[in-house]
Amino acid sequence: MELNNSVALVLGGIKGIGKGIGLALARQNVKVALTYYDWEESLEEMTHDFVAAGKDHLIIKVNLRDTDAVNGMMAQVIDRFGRLDILINNIERGGWPVVHGAYNRQQWDLEMETTLRAKQWVFESALPWLQKSDEACVINFSSIAGIVGRSGPASYIFNEGYSLASRGVSILTETWARIGAPKIRVNEIMLGFFETRHAEKTRGWGLLTDDQKQALLDHMLLKRTGKIADVVKTVLFILRDAPYMTGSVIRLDGGYCIGGDLVAKMPEGVE
Repeated sequence: MELNNSVALVLGGIKGIGKGIGLALARQNVKVALTYYDWEESLEEMTHDFVAAGKDHLIIKVNLRDTDAVNGMMAQVIDRFGRLDILINNIERGGWPVVHGAYNRQQWDLEMETTLRAKQWVFESALPWLQKSDEACVINFSSIAGIVGRSGPASYIFNEGYSLASRGVSILTETWARIGAPKIRVNEIMLGFFETRHAEKTRGWGLLTDDQKQALLDHMLLKRTGKIADVVKTVLFILRDAPYMTGSVIRLDGGYCIGGDLVAKMPEGVE
């Protein structure tokens, strides 16, 4: 996919992974629209960083749980740039058991509205514009919580509601790939534990004991949590270098899902 002068919409762009992706795209001469709703205290830094990048961008405050607000957000993007080629569907709640305890009904609803439902309405609003692009791409973000659930060392981090919503994103990815074909590619990055998402730079991480943190690291084949740069490189790979990939889920987790059990030394046998 040719990135130069294309237009991208990055959800959750105020900090962390969303912001890192937005800045990386701007450096590729992509015109970037970014959304935020919470974390108002990070807005000044976000604005400064994108102004410093010197590329055309648009920052929109919008509550994506409000389905009526989604079309208005999309109208702002089209009014400013006239087109849409890339959708980075990066929005989630991701409540931690160690932070929130068991979800009540309101928390369950908030998780479904944020992590799952908002992605659906944004895609539907973006679809007519993506279809007008010569080459378009959607990247959904989800979590390995959809695979491991509240189990093992992740029991303190992944809530059942978040796990369920993450599993649902993969269904959306496959369905949208069928809807978008052949012009719109739709893929998914399923994240493990990243510095600004369920790891060192989050509030929940500080509530874990040293033993709980070490158990997570011991379960990862690469023995470290992920960096924003790891996600950015994967996004750029999907956009630029994987034109035959659609409907796929890339598990970016440092080997957490298959970690934990070592491979025994091959025995000599009896012959």
